[in-house]
Amino acid sequence: MKIGIFLLKQAIRENDRYIALCEQLQSASYELYEIASKADIRPQTDLVLSIGGDGTFLSAAQTVADVGIPILGVNFGRLGFLSENSPEAVLPALLQGEPYAVNEVSIHRIGVGVLGIQVSIDGEALPTYWADGLLVATSSGSTAYSLSVGGPICMPDTKVLIIAPICPHNLNVRPLVVPDTSHISISIKSRDPKVTMTMDNQTVEIDCDWTLEVAMAQFSLKRIRLAKSEFVSALTSRLFWGEDKRNI
Repeated sequence: MKIGIFLLKQAIRENDRYIALCEQLQSASYELYEIASKADIRPQTDLVLSIGGDGTFLSAAQTVADVGIPILGVNFGRLGFLSENSPEAVLPALLQGEPYAVNEVSIHRIGVGVLGIQVSIDGEALPTYWADGLLVATSSGSTAYSLSVGGPICMPDTKVLIIAPICPHNLNVRPLVVPDTSHISISIKSRDPKVTMTMDNQTVEIDCDWTLEVAMAQFSLKRIRLAKSEFVSALTSRLFWGEDKRNI
């Protein structure tokens, strides 16, 4: 995750709580950089931290309001109604929050050891996957990472989730399609203390003793389409699906 830091009072830089906050975020693999104006905003920034009081928050809002990046107010002022969050609360809130993905959520090994990935669907445990990683994809993401690891192609309107191992070391397991109403729980066995988790284009390292809970969000992404769906045409023209000289 890429985080912009908006800070007006330079004295805060020497504040032990601010220094600790930055160190904690960086140790959790968050990329930090400072923002002073709209021109400083880097592509794919996920979040802006407003460091200070309510005045700083209002300045940060003016800077990023029309960019569409959310702001989290971190209170180093006195009262703080807009910047109501303490520095110590920021990292737990980010790590325990509910990030969303359109295509897939995946985990990957960091070291050389294979992962033992335990998955349960609505409380029912599957046999352990031994693999380099695992992904859970939506039907919209079936032609993305899921396809490259051997997952099925699904029509975009299909209401399913795809569970697919990445480079499995037990060849008698295959991608599994489950209803999109399923609640999927994932826990990990690894020789390494951390694994990599990705959510579309967001990446973070997480502890191996975490349990990941994956479920469909209770809202839908609003998408504008200029014409009727040409999904099958896109498959044949972009992925050369079914290309055969016998097909005319």
